[in-house]
Amino acid sequence: MAGLSYWTEEQLDPSFAAQVTPDVEKLRTCIQCGSCTASCPTASLMSMSPRQLWGLVRLGLKDEALQSQTYWLCTTCRACAAHCPRGIPLSDTMIGLKACAVQEGLHVPQGLSLLHNTIKTTHNISGDPNQERLAWSTNLPQPLSNIEGKTSADVLYFVGCVASFYPRAYSIPQAFGRVLNQAGIRFTTLGEHEWCCGYPLYNAGMQDEMADLVAHNVAQVKELGVSNLVTTCPSCFYAWTTIYPGFVDLPVRLRIRHAAQFLAELLDNRRIKPGILPRVVTYHDPCDLGRKSQEYDTPRQILNSLPGVELHEMANIRDNALCCGGGGDVEIFSDEATMEVAMRRLQQALDVEADIIVSACPQCKRALLNAAQRMRQSVRVLDVAELIWEAMLSKVEW
Repeated sequence: MAGLSYWTEEQLDPSFAAQVTPDVEKLRTCIQCGSCTASCPTASLMSMSPRQLWGLVRLGLKDEALQSQTYWLCTTCRACAAHCPRGIPLSDTMIGLKACAVQEGLHVPQGLSLLHNTIKTTHNISGDPNQERLAWSTNLPQPLSNIEGKTSADVLYFVGCVASFYPRAYSIPQAFGRVLNQAGIRFTTLGEHEWCCGYPLYNAGMQDEMADLVAHNVAQVKELGVSNLVTTCPSCFYAWTTIYPGFVDLPVRLRIRHAAQFLAELLDNRRIKPGILPRVVTYHDPCDLGRKSQEYDTPRQILNSLPGVELHEMANIRDNALCCGGGGDVEIFSDEATMEVAMRRLQQALDVEADIIVSACPQCKRALLNAAQRMRQSVRVLDVAELIWEAMLSKVEW
């Protein structure tokens, strides 16, 4: 019959599904409803839809599944998993497909191979000398001093690669560092001894390559003896809280928080005293902080606590938020795919007439700023730490 496909037993690999998904029994409960495809931010750019891909995986059609470009366009935003009525870990399965392709040397994009080599040799994603990790701290009116390797610090600030090496994100650690100073928080960084958290390798299906990075970073934290680690990067936060424990034992008394959580505590304790800041803002939920770490409320509590700030929510928020397109290493595989997704999200912000898009992620800031430039829009994109710093600089006190 025309239109039907048939496969021989030699083409079917019954072990394939178990090889790429953490829960093969759940994958087998897929009802092919298409919720994953409908919620995927890059589905329209894929060679086959996620729904079709799961069908191949369940059948054991390994060669056909791995020949697809679908999984390399996955931003690992977890929108598919959030909307799956069966609760199938679909995003993790996409990463499993990448890992399978990597292990067998099949169809691995050249950019991801270069990323792997860059991280392994320079310990960061940009390829810049790792000694330049504190470049963001040097061009301030009042430079931050003595912020590397300080053993008496209250907080270790794990800056992350994006904010350390990409100038469009420098303003995030600059704002966060100055807020901490004003609040009287003694903080330090690892400086050149901070290595990439390893999450980009995890998303690329190269989980085993993280081991050295994890061991190094944890050893550095233990050497400093700090009990509080704070990061402005949701990817670093997710890596430290969720992935690292699978590699090593973290210090028992180490408390790990995203900067938004730490800043909220400072506001509650009145260590931060913002002035009135009349701004209309909207909040973009970073996927690694929202769907992956279930932190939706704290950033909004901060925005609602700042005098003068008016929060206008976009059409898609919280677990239904649209991805910015900047995750999953997709930008390396297809920068146009990232741009298309980011422009879609930016339009939602423009629809609610916000002056500022606030997020809590350096990569989200980069993606949305790039989209604003492409769309020729003057909307500002700020991290929650930057907005707090602006409020603290406001001359109108309350």
